[in-house]
Amino acid sequence: MTDLSPNRPARTGGRSARRAARAAPLAAETRPIRAGLSGGQYKPLSDADVLKIHNAALEALETIGLADAPESGIKLLTEAGAILGDDGRIRFPRALVEDMLAKSCKAVTLHGRTPEHDLELSGTRVHYGTAGAAVNLVEPDGREYRHSTVQDLHDAARIAQQLDNIHFIQRPMVCRDILDNLEMDYNTIYACCSGSTKHIGTSFTEPDFVGPALEMLHMIAGGEDAWRARPFVSNSNCFVVPPMKFATEACEVMEACIRGGMPVLLLSAGMAGATAPSTIAGAIVQACAECLAGIVYVNALSPGHPAIFGTWPFGLDLRTGAMTVGSGEQALLSAGCSQMHKFYGIPGGAAAGASDSKLPDMQAGWEQMCSSVMAGLSGLNMVYEAAGMHASLLGFCHESLILGDDIIGQSLRCVRGIEVDDETLALDQMRQVCLGGPGHYLGTDATLARMQTDHVYPNLGDRTSPKEWVELGKPDLIANATARKLEILSERSSARFSPDLDRAIRESFNIHLPA
Repeated sequence: MTDLSPNRPARTGGRSARRAARAAPLAAETRPIRAGLSGGQYKPLSDADVLKIHNAALEALETIGLADAPESGIKLLTEAGAILGDDGRIRFPRALVEDMLAKSCKAVTLHGRTPEHDLELSGTRVHYGTAGAAVNLVEPDGREYRHSTVQDLHDAARIAQQLDNIHFIQRPMVCRDILDNLEMDYNTIYACCSGSTKHIGTSFTEPDFVGPALEMLHMIAGGEDAWRARPFVSNSNCFVVPPMKFATEACEVMEACIRGGMPVLLLSAGMAGATAPSTIAGAIVQACAECLAGIVYVNALSPGHPAIFGTWPFGLDLRTGAMTVGSGEQALLSAGCSQMHKFYGIPGGAAAGASDSKLPDMQAGWEQMCSSVMAGLSGLNMVYEAAGMHASLLGFCHESLILGDDIIGQSLRCVRGIEVDDETLALDQMRQVCLGGPGHYLGTDATLARMQTDHVYPNLGDRTSPKEWVELGKPDLIANATARKLEILSERSSARFSPDLDRAIRESFNIHLPA
């Protein structure tokens, strides 16, 4: 029966007030999810499996070793106890690896430009963010790909700044409109830092480009001492070329970054079946061996320097040779690597949340959610490429970044898990409701008290009934994401530099973004 009583409007008003309260930003202490929730519930490897992988990685380092270290690296590593063979490969005695693991940084703080965005990497604390080197921007309204630009990168940082579940911004696109590599490298930093105060990750093309970038970062930080106290940019460094070779120039970049006080991500990105073994276990072994070599390298240069164990093995479709970042195998690779990070006691990161689909569609949804949840449940410290990535890392989509915030929100709720105590067992509620009560839990004090702290509500996901959906004009998910993008980009960046600082940077560097 339809209720036509005079009290009906008052009830509607109360509901509207509650909806408005739910729409308002939650205080940090009442949020049901946040950066750094502890995972680790999911363990695809048994304890025996972990030891087998560890021992195989040590054997690979001791008997196969790595080739192509730069002269500076050869000197550092051999002085630390590594052995340079007649074949030019550097081999790592087991005792050396274990000694350097003991010296390594066990808890890394990745600083934001403002302290509320600091990330504490240790144990099973989970953080999600962007990453990659996509060469295209995906425009879903026209179903088109075009070359990514510095403006696209800046806009991605501005959007990510407004998304609660994107905890860090590692450069997701390359600026294809900047042809000079030095200018591209420092414009990447400018575009990201002027768009967000969250922690930024970036790469450098050549070792000589690190110095100018550090000059800019010192200006942004307010001096070299301030920068070294709170380095808010880290170096994503592909220091190896799988299988089992050092990337000579990238190693020199890494050395320059370490000397400049910049945290480093030791990134090993083999492709299972091409540049890494096709088996999941074998790909993890090789990634661990390569990153352990990186740990020796870093700590030989600067003991205890903040370094992230970046095992990033990718899946491969063996029928075609195409990358499969959205596969179940990829989800297992990243979750298994996460378990190895915990075994070594070192903060680690891997890729999860990316898609092989070309557009933010149903395929993208299932691929992104699968690996996102598994990575979080495994306790992966840094979940890279967690939002916005399409076409096996060739395309980045602003709308998908926004939708990814909802996906990560649900993933983090899974990470948080189920709290079991006297209150959550709810026997008192059951008695109150069932013995002389209303016979349901809707609107009870207990339900209302926990609706914000226990439940995660999507920002764009549609939970209306079909009737309400029609009444609302059949809203479209992608169109709503585009509208949200335009709303964010219509406002000035909250992370923009002061006019004086911006003027000083532009006088020293050729900044391609308009002032």
